[in-house]
Amino acid sequence: MKSKIVKKVFAVLLTAVMSFSIIGCGKNEQSEVSGDNTVVTDSAEGSTETSTETSTESSTEEDLGAYTIRTDANGNKIDLGGIEVIIRDWWSGDGTRPEATDAYTEAKYEYLDWAQETYNFTIKEMTMTDWGNCIQDLIDYASTGGDDNYYIFHMRTADEVFAAINSDLVYDVATLDCLDFTEDKWVAAVNELYGKGDSVYGFRSYNSNNALGGRGMYFNKRILQEAGIDPQQIYDWQESGEWTWEKFEELCSQIEADTDNDGIVDRYAMAGSKSIWFTMSVYSNAGNFIGKDNTGTLFNDLESDTTLEALNWANDMWNTYDAHKGYPEDAAWNHWETVYMSGEACFSAAELWRAGAISSTLEDDFGFVCYPMGPKATEYANVCSDAAYYLPACYDEEKAWKIMFAFDLFTEDVPGYEDFAPWKSGFYQSFKDTESVDNTVTRLMKYARPAYDTSVPGASPDDIINGITEDNTPAQQAEILRPTWAALIDEANK
Repeated sequence: MKSKIVKKVFAVLLTAVMSFSIIGCGKNEQSEVSGDNTVVTDSAEGSTETSTETSTESSTEEDLGAYTIRTDANGNKIDLGGIEVIIRDWWSGDGTRPEATDAYTEAKYEYLDWAQETYNFTIKEMTMTDWGNCIQDLIDYASTGGDDNYYIFHMRTADEVFAAINSDLVYDVATLDCLDFTEDKWVAAVNELYGKGDSVYGFRSYNSNNALGGRGMYFNKRILQEAGIDPQQIYDWQESGEWTWEKFEELCSQIEADTDNDGIVDRYAMAGSKSIWFTMSVYSNAGNFIGKDNTGTLFNDLESDTTLEALNWANDMWNTYDAHKGYPEDAAWNHWETVYMSGEACFSAAELWRAGAISSTLEDDFGFVCYPMGPKATEYANVCSDAAYYLPACYDEEKAWKIMFAFDLFTEDVPGYEDFAPWKSGFYQSFKDTESVDNTVTRLMKYARPAYDTSVPGASPDDIINGITEDNTPAQQAEILRPTWAALIDEANK
């Protein structure tokens, strides 16, 4: 059922009794107009204006209250010609829309129904691949010229994505005038990571249920209390900017203990992935494995003072406080999950998506904060290498314009919910306190920055992390990697 505002919009539009076809993608082409060339605009009195001029300029917007009609420069409503846009992913099912269970989702569906009817198109998310094949699907599709479908491809992050971009198989959507990537709804870090200069190849919106990933620090509230620490203090320190490496180190020294005096540590300060621990240590100190200068040129940042300071601190903390020193010799690579889920360690630097599993498995109450700040940092760190959406380069400009115009509508703020974050509802279900979402996840969304190492095929933070041992310092491993990374970075910069 249409809302009153929708009925009002169509009452105005139907008085024109005409149809329009879309202006071609910013080209100097004329619109095809049938009828008497009367263009209807809305005003407080409901008056109309007429025009017989044909526009070659990009679209404008016409405010009709709760919703807004987008028109070309002549006031002609955009008509997408009945296209069906399919967002290809590996989890959405057959494209059937889930039932609305809350007011926001009902409002979103109402808006999307209005938009699809107003601009004459449909759009849906649909499982058409799997996690392993999603990138190859786009490569094959773009390489063979595509077909009559209107696809947007969702792809995981991998070296192959950048290879596809470098091979001109991905469309530069920044060339389309139906998009404004300066809008707050777009994840700027994603645009920058999957872009070159002013070009944008990968894109992602905050207006989804899983807007952005991230990594932070989980903490076990029971263990903190047993060590005489008030868990709420950690949230307070985060809010005041006092949640630092130094504060974290103080807590670790207070937590780790041999509680039964048998000479073996049985309460560990931390348990987690070595890769994530070292990686987040670097980013939390405002460092990089691979940096990017103002000209867009990538460079090796392993040997900067900031990065080496972080790697040395991470190595000291890992060897002093991580539970791995008590693992059996045949422990699996992910044995830390068992240790943390069983409540044997207080802190774990881990991905945001693990919250659901921790909540359902860990019997203890837990919280979640950003990774503590290093001495070179001025804000808590989150790095972005999230899966993004892409358009195949085989589409011509008109087809690309129509698809991205539809996707822009699909990702718009829902009228009446402009300040609402739809991703929060899912996280509230995954965490056991609201501070984790309101104070921490909100920060991770706001301060995301690109992980440039993902844009250099063949280079990985694990190249240095896995090479650090008692006999091989971070500086020594960085020196070993220097020539190999130089060649990889040079290739990526081409």
